[in-house]
Amino acid sequence: MTFIAREEAFTCEHCGNSVEPLGKGTYRNHCPKCLYGKHVDKDGPGDRLSTCHGLLKPTGIDQTAKKGFLVVFECVKCGMTARNRAAPDDDLLSFAHSSTGNV
Repeated sequence: MTFIAREEAFTCEHCGNSVEPLGKGTYRNHCPKCLYGKHVDKDGPGDRLSTCHGLLKPTGIDQTAKKGFLVVFECVKCGMTARNRAAPDDDLLSFAHSSTGNV
């Protein structure tokens, strides 16, 4: 799996938030406000080869000693699941306290 680094601004298709790149060698793939992402990668991060383009709904938050907090996603269109490292400005607390969040 090849990692293709992409620092791209985007508008969240779930909440409309304008999302800026993190910079400093850290790459964002989801909205820091609502934690939703978009299913754009197929074989590896940054490849943009997915034809699905469904929204990635955050379904949980996980934590590992090595990677820290991870956002767990499920694509609302195809059902693919993924886990991605949380960004420093992600609103994990609001998600954890929402009716769908779990820590």
